[in-house]
Amino acid sequence: MTQTRWWWIRHAPVTENNGTIYGNQDLNCDCSNLPAFKALADVLPEDCIWVTTPLKRTRQTATTIRQQMSSTTFPAFIEREDLQEQSFGDWQGMTHDELGKIRGDAWHRFWHAPAAEAPPGGESFETLISRASRSIEKINQEYSGRDIIAVTHGGTIRAAVAMALGLSSEKALGLNIANLSLTKLDYYTSRDEEEMPHSSWGVGCINAEPLAFHNTKKAPE
Repeated sequence: MTQTRWWWIRHAPVTENNGTIYGNQDLNCDCSNLPAFKALADVLPEDCIWVTTPLKRTRQTATTIRQQMSSTTFPAFIEREDLQEQSFGDWQGMTHDELGKIRGDAWHRFWHAPAAEAPPGGESFETLISRASRSIEKINQEYSGRDIIAVTHGGTIRAAVAMALGLSSEKALGLNIANLSLTKLDYYTSRDEEEMPHSSWGVGCINAEPLAFHNTKKAPE
């Protein structure tokens, strides 16, 4: 049996949106919470693949985590566009109040359901799940048996959990994924006596706050 270990981390808090909806806008993040970064660094594997997205907040977060690790030599970041955050299209840059005036009574529905709805010029959560799943499958093939640290986005990590657990898109929208939280997913592959391939997922933790395991130096199993 081969085990490919995914260490999903949501980027640090965004600092430039002024309370607006930012989706996949390319904004900086606040990497000043060094105790949280150190807690993550203490439980992450040294010999691993590092995955980020084209959005700079993921690279900023990944770089700060590395600065807290004992190793001084790291592989280059592997940038995957299909793992970036959901696009909210024309709604990006708007405040929630402004969106509420446009949406009326339907405003609250978008943030919880339906997952199939796409904002004007944007994409639905179901579209995010589809594109993220394709990228995850490809990485599983390319780096089978490795540890993969994927510093991405809240929506992307919800999509990864939905894929692993077979959750409906609507249920996955209910998952809380905090900034700098750790979600650990393990992908198993094997072959039976007739050499037929089999695969399954295991879940170590979802949305684990780094300071919660800071003293143990160990991520939740």
